[in-house]
Amino acid sequence: MQAPDRVRRVVILGGGTAGWMTAAALSRSFGDTVAITLLESDAIGTVGVGEATIPTIHWFNELIGIDEAEFLRATKATFKLGIEFVDWAAPGHRYFHPFGQFGATLPGVAFHHRWLKAQAEGMDVPLSALSLATQLAAEGRFAKPVGDPRSILSTLGYAYHFDAGLYAAFLRRRSEGAGVVRVEGQLRNVERDSDTGLLTALVTERGERIAGDLFIDCSGFRALLIAGEMGEGYEDWSHWLPCDRAVAVPCARVAATTPFTRSTARAAGWQWRIPLQHRTGNGYVYASRYVSDDEAAATLMANLDGEALAEPRFLRFTAGTRRRPWRGNVVAIGLSSGFLEPLESTSIHLIQSGIAKLLTLFPNRDHDPALADRFNTVFARDMDGVKDFLILHYHANTNPAPLWQHCRTMTLPETLIAREEQYRRSGRIILDADELFRDASWLAVLNGQGIVAQGYNPLADAIDSATNKAQVRQIADVVARAAPTLPLHDAALAAIIGTA
Repeated sequence: MQAPDRVRRVVILGGGTAGWMTAAALSRSFGDTVAITLLESDAIGTVGVGEATIPTIHWFNELIGIDEAEFLRATKATFKLGIEFVDWAAPGHRYFHPFGQFGATLPGVAFHHRWLKAQAEGMDVPLSALSLATQLAAEGRFAKPVGDPRSILSTLGYAYHFDAGLYAAFLRRRSEGAGVVRVEGQLRNVERDSDTGLLTALVTERGERIAGDLFIDCSGFRALLIAGEMGEGYEDWSHWLPCDRAVAVPCARVAATTPFTRSTARAAGWQWRIPLQHRTGNGYVYASRYVSDDEAAATLMANLDGEALAEPRFLRFTAGTRRRPWRGNVVAIGLSSGFLEPLESTSIHLIQSGIAKLLTLFPNRDHDPALADRFNTVFARDMDGVKDFLILHYHANTNPAPLWQHCRTMTLPETLIAREEQYRRSGRIILDADELFRDASWLAVLNGQGIVAQGYNPLADAIDSATNKAQVRQIADVVARAAPTLPLHDAALAAIIGTA
């Protein structure tokens, strides 16, 4: 028997990736104990360029019971082993941020301290040689991780590139099959309880009334409920992350799939390249202070692999967050809660992070404010951690262009300063338990951007120097031998989706 004060009706405003991910997760988790209605309009476009993900996507796909092969087919997806950064630290320089881990799990101190000790004692094995994901990416190969910790394959991690529009449509079909009701239309006004201030219903332009107990704002940058109704302000982070626009265009595929996202630094920002089964996604994320829209589009169009398949689309945004994405009975998920540019493919992660927190803290109809407070606290930690990680890429550079000079000399968040200084001094990467980006990610970007550790954990000195060097070199040898034996990406993908 259900408790009488349970939330029975959830109303989601907005479709797109955020709306349909939320609908799919709630319908899967609550079954028919909660009625879910989603209001969206075909007349309102979605941003829909979030086509690269990070490995946390597996948690979400498992939560809603997605079969991987079906998902790969439906969304024209490819596999992603990490991100290649070209010309970021300096012109002509490139490095790779791999998913998974560096080295292997050995007893005693964390592996990267063993590597730092060996480097300090004259060994010249680069960090990239100690990552199987990095080597596979360089060779256009792909393999899935295995559970056996003795296998070098256990060090792999992976995510996907997919067509965001196809993903939303795929989730919509699943959600409607599970009982979610989609209402076509645009929001006209909102009804509220005069005593509590809580929302009671959304009213469409056609006059349909959609009553609910809990309202999820997936209305994108417009933030119609969290900002428009609840008055929640926006904390602007553009002084740290000055890129405020993007121009995107798909182009024809011209070669075998590269199993990674490429990010190439440009004079006023950076360009993404995301390979899908049927096309390649491209975009230039830029700071409008330093380049015009026309120049940005021209730069993008001059740097495509193949023929452009559409006209360039422009997006405007302000990096930042809402400190209280849950107020009263409104929870903002997706772009309505804040936006961090797509440099590390975190947009879809932040959607599912909001969903996961909502499921953990799901309220009753009394809307206990302590639950909202907890949600807002942990979501803010997520956003702040990702923000610092993104700023790290920008400020450690030697590029003479004005944008990059600004980023090199800007005042950094104190949390990032402390983290960088600790790594420089001691090789330690200080992370909180629930941070999204873990040691391997920070290590890859710190080293890639030229921030070098001067020390390492004294525990590493308990290991004999010759033994330590031999073990580090042995792992590099295992990686080098394993990589060429694994399948090419397109063969691996074809085997899974059944087109081999």
